[in-house]
Amino acid sequence: MTIITLPPDYVPSENEEYMNEKQLEYFRQKLLAWKEELLKESAFTLQDLKETNLRAADMNDRASNEADQSLELRTRDRMRKLIKKIDGALARIADGTYGYCEETGEPIGLKRLEARPVATLCIEAQERHERKEKTQADE
Repeated sequence: MTIITLPPDYVPSENEEYMNEKQLEYFRQKLLAWKEELLKESAFTLQDLKETNLRAADMNDRASNEADQSLELRTRDRMRKLIKKIDGALARIADGTYGYCEETGEPIGLKRLEARPVATLCIEAQERHERKEKTQADE
């Protein structure tokens, strides 16, 4: 893989070839930075959970601590799932499929990827998927 150095102010543009080397490097760096941030937050959460005293004498304090811990664990689980999605996006960058819809093969679009770099579906496919889920949930 060729090493690409991006200008500090680089932002992918519709005026360039879709998913060219610069765009792929831009999203790779964005995903790696996001993953690093999540890992730091996760380490902080783990340390905070270790330091929390669940044996508080007061029942209200204990209940509050347990509720806080439960929320932290759910947040950490969401982070773990997001890190897995980030790793998947990085793998798609490496294999050349990043930026293209898994269902249709069409470009996902720069605006959508900017907002959700782990997106695997174009907006139309995502909307179909959500409608299908809603229909199944209503039944």
